[in-house]
Amino acid sequence: MKLTQTHIEELYKFTRQHYVYHYDVQTELVDHLANDIEAIWLENPKLSFEQARDQSFKKFGIFGFMDVIEAKQKQLGKKYNKILFRFMKEWFSIPKIMITLLIFGFFYSLLNFQVNEIIFLIILFCLAIVDVILAHKLVKKANQRFKQNQKKFLLEEMIFRTGSFNTIIIFSNFFQLSNFTHNLTSDFGKFLFAFFITLAIIFSYVTLIIIPQKAEELLQETYPEYKMVKSL
Repeated sequence: MKLTQTHIEELYKFTRQHYVYHYDVQTELVDHLANDIEAIWLENPKLSFEQARDQSFKKFGIFGFMDVIEAKQKQLGKKYNKILFRFMKEWFSIPKIMITLLIFGFFYSLLNFQVNEIIFLIILFCLAIVDVILAHKLVKKANQRFKQNQKKFLLEEMIFRTGSFNTIIIFSNFFQLSNFTHNLTSDFGKFLFAFFITLAIIFSYVTLIIIPQKAEELLQETYPEYKMVKSL
């Protein structure tokens, strides 16, 4: 006995009811459930679709699909980190390395010339404001994408939401670190502080602008079915 298209649609609905919201994870689970249900029917063809489905679902244990979701998040988290590292690495090659050196030189000079701490805080505050604005726009764009497409992929959500959250966390930590700027007397301390601010700015630019601009390319590269799903 084979599953019908109606059964497949019911399985997608079943995964959504059990807190699986990403289409790629749903598809993986539906494929697993469908194969297992057909195997169960070979052993006991008298079972209804719902009975076979529930029997298959019990094999996932008391936490249901949670373990599968967590494993998929870790897998695609590593994928996202590789993408991030790839684009970050580009900033340390010619000609972008020149921009990096200019940013670093600016902050190192501020520290070296012992600019008033208030001025330093204002600069950091302005950077944080820009960061929040870009993050807000990215989240808004994500909501529009998911509303329009109905189906969202896990990597897609990481690109449009995780990156914006991470950059805000980083800049909030810099405000705490800025309390120690007046105690930075060694050249190495100033170098390190200027380096991390430069890295945070590049990180913010890559996660909030570059990677989202490359989203379609990255999603098609990761999911062979993405282009087909989007065209539906």
